Amino acid sequence: MPADLTSAIGANLPYLRRYARALTGSQTSGDRFAAATLETLLVDMSVMQTHPDAKVVLFHVFHSVWASAGAPVGEADSSLGERAQRHMAGLTPHSREALLLSVIEGFTHDDIAVILQVDASEAAALIAIALREMEESVTGRVMIIEDEAIIAMDIQDIVTEIGHHVTGIARTRDEAVALASREKPDLILADIQLADNSSGIDAVNDILAKFEDLPVIFITAFPERLLTGTRPEPAFLITKPFSEDQLRSAVSQAMFFSSTETLAA
Repeated sequence: MPADLTSAIGANLPYLRRYARALTGSQTSGDRFAAATLETLLVDMSVMQTHPDAKVVLFHVFHSVWASAGAPVGEADSSLGERAQRHMAGLTPHSREALLLSVIEGFTHDDIAVILQVDASEAAALIAIALREMEESVTGRVMIIEDEAIIAMDIQDIVTEIGHHVTGIARTRDEAVALASREKPDLILADIQLADNSSGIDAVNDILAKFEDLPVIFITAFPERLLTGTRPEPAFLITKPFSEDQLRSAVSQAMFFSSTETLAA
């Protein structure tokens, strides 16, 4: 394999794994299809010449492999994964794929058209459908772990606008654990570098030790600290600076696919 192609594929592989994991409902299944994608490319590298953007080709090959297997979801790694699989059946076909590709992975409508083999106009319509279906389905309690006041307020405004209740904002690991203990959230939004040099990752782990099945979205300027290939990895990871659409999409998806009977109506 030419060195430049190897480098391009390697640079984009963590993002393919993130996407595959969110799409299939489990890290195990996502990694299996990511590996199958690489095996397919090793057999025939000529496909890499079909588009100037290596990331577009990589995701297209993944979708070809996944679709040829019947677009399955994996055996869930947790009860959250099981709920994700049940909810996937109720979505408009291909809408979630288009939304993930656009808002989380940053592909254009034209890119998505190549990846999913649809028209660009159809890709745009699928994204709109997915956002509407997810935002209208479930609301709940959201906890924010963020030490930068302006960013925290921005996150709070966006989360509130789409119908969720913010339980509070924590600036440190200790504040986060105390806040979660006072009011159990349905979803955690967490930075990884906090005010007193404590870790948002440690704060989340402390909270999950008490409330095992809480979905988490990490919002960080250092995604490489989390996309390491070491289990567990977050299904939802947003890189700073983030857009409103990215946050709305991730919150809606996490809430939709992890909802329980305890969520507020």
